[in-house]
Amino acid sequence: MRLQDLEIFTVAPPAPGWGGRYWTFVKLTTACGIVGYGECYVSTVGPKAMKAVIEDVFARHMQGSSPEDVELMYRRVYSSGFTQRPDPTVMGAFAGLEIACWDILGKARNRPVWALLGGKMNQRIRSYTYLYPEPGQSHPDFWVDPDMAAEAALRFVNMGFTAVKFDPAGPYTIRGGHEPAMSDITRSVAFCKRIREAVGDRADLLFGTHGQFTTGGAIRLGQAIEPYLPLWYEEPIPPDNLLEFAEVARAVRIPIATGERFTTKAEFATVLRTGGVKILQPALGRLGGIWEAKKLAAIAEVFNAEMAPHLYAGPVEWAANIHLATSIPNLLIAETIETGGAFHLALIKHTITWEDGYIIPPEAPGLGIDFDEDLARAHPYTGDRLHLEMQEAPCDYRNGNRFEGGAPSTPQ
Repeated sequence: MRLQDLEIFTVAPPAPGWGGRYWTFVKLTTACGIVGYGECYVSTVGPKAMKAVIEDVFARHMQGSSPEDVELMYRRVYSSGFTQRPDPTVMGAFAGLEIACWDILGKARNRPVWALLGGKMNQRIRSYTYLYPEPGQSHPDFWVDPDMAAEAALRFVNMGFTAVKFDPAGPYTIRGGHEPAMSDITRSVAFCKRIREAVGDRADLLFGTHGQFTTGGAIRLGQAIEPYLPLWYEEPIPPDNLLEFAEVARAVRIPIATGERFTTKAEFATVLRTGGVKILQPALGRLGGIWEAKKLAAIAEVFNAEMAPHLYAGPVEWAANIHLATSIPNLLIAETIETGGAFHLALIKHTITWEDGYIIPPEAPGLGIDFDEDLARAHPYTGDRLHLEMQEAPCDYRNGNRFEGGAPSTPQ
């Protein structure tokens, strides 16, 4: 087998667009005609530029190679340009291509990817979802109203979820860490209180942030929500402040989770060694793919840490997460967009099953999905925005902060 052809799909999900403004899928075809699909999560450049990066990485480091040579191709990419250090754009490009290689290998051997990673450690995968409004509900207060959040939490728990995530402590700005406004702390406490009252002990609360606080600000907020026993406090400080996670962990009695914006196992290893993080959230479409995530899971075992694969992208990264999760002993939980996401599931022709709070590992060869190329081509993204964008305006300490969930309402 030799990797021969590449095709790239940049797909815009219909409104409300849970999972980001667009998703980047890759299709690899071997010289003998086997097809594999992958997904590149990272989007630090516009979609046209990202397409060029993916094409360059494939032509320069992978075309003509065997899809079995995952380790060799990774080292070529990681070392490219005399770097050997984290590069989110290049590693994100490779991640999607690497996932497609595993899809090819599974199909060539007529086995699911999890079988090539050590077999089925987990018969089913515990999952969680963000709190999203009901279909057709677009009330702008949903993201800042504790009562609406509590109603949504109870709705998802009644579906079978045993954990729900929410992130009321905005804003997410380009300015790095800031002190939270008192109104943000008050709202965060109210969210935790109302959601805990609504679901009781039926579900874990996952408190999300996106790296927006200073160390001191993260400690203040974390201590305020401690009474509601969240399962985790997610990425409370900027992801490049690796050593500061330990300072937050020493002061807050909630497990710290992070990793969706980390690009290499070396970054994760740093926060593990300092004791700052015990729940790792790799995004497989950014980390470098399935094999790097499998290595990371092994490293985490040594530190008694757990894995919780991140998802704010499309269904192919979700599928990759599921195969990793199936094969590892230190799985905590895997992110899911609602019960799979209507458009997500349509893109893979409903080939992954969610049942009563759990994902069922697919048994079909490769990733076990049937990617609908016609549907992908029917929903092209034609704009020039980024997958996700942070605001430039600073935290508002006088008037409070309003923010939306992950679905952008601004023009595409």
